[in-house]
Amino acid sequence: MIKNTTPLSMPEALEYVKNPEVKSFIKKFTNLNEKKAKELREKLVGLELIKLNDIHISKIIEILPDEKEELSKILPASNLDENETNTILSTIKEFK
Repeated sequence: MIKNTTPLSMPEALEYVKNPEVKSFIKKFTNLNEKKAKELREKLVGLELIKLNDIHISKIIEILPDEKEELSKILPASNLDENETNTILSTIKEFK
């Protein structure tokens, strides 16, 4: 039975994966551990940007974009303004 449908990033999903081979595979594609990913999610949610939803936040955590262009490719339809973009990127830099 499905209890919750909250989108998770790959590092956040590690908490629920029991198979060591799958965990190892996921870790190859992630730059953050589970704890840091959760902290970053909390900070991004705390920004209270209406244009950011849970799916966007999960993608940001997975990719950790460095530049405005990378962020705009992750969130093509969100139309972030300059201030919102800079706020998101500065929050990401705290976790690199």
